[in-house]
Formats: sequence, C-alpha cells, structure tokens
Amino acid sequence: MAPIINVQHLVKRYAGDVYALDDVSVQINEGEILALLGPNGAGKTTLISIICGLTSISSGVVSVGGFDVIKDYRKTRALIGLVPQELMLEPFETVWETVSLSRGLFGCKPDKAFIEAVLRQLSLWDKRNSQMKELSGGMKRRVLIAKALSHEPKILFLDEPTAGVDVELRRDMWSVVKNLRQQGVTIVLTTHYIEEAEEISDRVAVINSGKILLIEDKNTLMKRLGTKQLRIELQSPIDSLPDSLSDVDVQREEGGMSLLYNYDVKAERTGITSLLSTLSSEGIVLRDLQTYQSSLEDIFVDLVADIPE
Repeated sequence: MAPIINVQHLVKRYAGDVYALDDVSVQINEGEILALLGPNGAGKTTLISIICGLTSISSGVVSVGGFDVIKDYRKTRALIGLVPQELMLEPFETVWETVSLSRGLFGCKPDKAFIEAVLRQLSLWDKRNSQMKELSGGMKRRVLIAKALSHEPKILFLDEPTAGVDVELRRDMWSVVKNLRQQGVTIVLTTHYIEEAEEISDRVAVINSGKILLIEDKNTLMKRLGTKQLRIELQSPIDSLPDSLSDVDVQREEGGMSLLYNYDVKAERTGITSLLSTLSSEGIVLRDLQTYQSSLEDIFVDLVADIPE
C-alpha cells in the first residue's frame, strides 16, 4: 500500500545558503502515529509546514494522499488537520463558533451533529458556549485539536502538542491522540519529549540540523535508549580482562583503572550482580561505582558525529 505522505529529497534553503531542511526523505503510512523527534531548531516545524502547504519548497517532491502539495494544494490541504504549537485563538469567540468557523473555511457544509461529536470526544461539550478567554491552557489546546478535526481530515499534525504543559495534562493529551488513531486518523507529532514518543508512537524519526538521522520502529529505538552503563573504578589497574569476562560486554578504560559495563535496564536480569561476583573472585578490588544512561541529547550527538561534513 502506498504511503499516505511521501517526502522525497526535500530541501528548504534560505538566503545565504542556510538549509532548514537538507535532502529529507520520509514515508508515513496510513493509520500510524509517527513521532518526529529533534531539538529546537532541528527542522521539525519547517517539515510539517511544507507538508501542510504553509511553506514553499526549494527542491524535492512532497505528496499527500497521492496528490502533489504544490499542484494539488486544495486536495492535499483538505486531507490535513494542523494543530500549531502556539495558542492562537480569538478570545471572544465561543468554542462552538470557532470550531464551526474552521469547518466552513474548508468549504464543508454545516454539520452540527459532527461538531457535537468532536466536542464530546475532546471533553469540550460542556464548554461549547464558553469564550476562549475563559478557558484554561489545556482546554485551549483541545479546541485547537477540534478546529483541526472540524473538516474531517485523514491526517492530523500536532506540533509540540504538550510543550509547556504539566505532566497530568500531557498524559491526558496522549489519551486523546490514541483515541484518534483508533478511529483511523494518521497522526504526525513533533516533540522533544522521548517519553511522549515511547508512549504513543508506532515509529520514530529523528531530525537534527535539517537532516533525518534515523527512522525506526519505536520498540527498536526504545531498546537503544534502554542501554545503561556501569562504570567501575578499580583500586589498582589491570593489564587485561580475565578470561571469565570474555563473554561479558565490558571494556577496560583509563589504562585499566576502570571498567565500563553495558546493560539493558529493561531486561529481567542486568547481570551486574554476576559481574561484581566475578570481579571479586578474580581478586579485583573496586574503588567506586557509577551508573550512566544515554539521554536523547546524547543520541543526537552520536548521530550528528556520524554525519560527514
């Protein structure tokens, strides 16, 4: 089955040869949730803005639902709902008015039953007659999602949907996204929260400096992130590892004054107890132990270091 979004060799270049996107290619399948991860300024918002037809293309091809985003702009835009990061809402409009207006802007006929269904789904029905200025930040984000869904799109873009919100609201938003996915909506969300990608996505794409560094199944990426390191500082240096550690993922460092052991925090057994027992039986005296886990930023640094200049 053809992907619902197909981006091939996309470039966005500004004056002075500044590249916001540099030869980006990505395919998004219908019905999946793709998390687009990256630090601030990585190119996440630029990418979704181009797919949504809000930003021009320097070169490359982008299609949505089989339609070119430039030649068939109206058709592609009708397939897309966009939830921006900024809370841009008319303060004196009611919830009902602003969602109904959004539907009309796409040329859709009024459908009170559908608008009611959307508001109920997002727990906004009781607030339908409230003005925007009366709503909390969390409710305003729900209104933005309702606006994006008002014309019945097949694809929903969420640009940093939980940026600046508390943990409780973040998890509430995750529940909303999962429910939309169950209804067949394809969802692309940009985020720099790794736990957000872990919770709700099917696949994860990592972008940095305008380049797609990897696109992986979520479980594969989480396995990589689940790797933790134990640094063992020794009382005295060792010239080589004993044969009893030949099958263990451990390396000598600092001229034999320390050992570095990699283990999976999600595994049933980490192997730490066995390792320490082996070191003790070999007469290796420990001075200190430290644990270290790679953050998303560390993975970005490693990936960027692998990109040739």
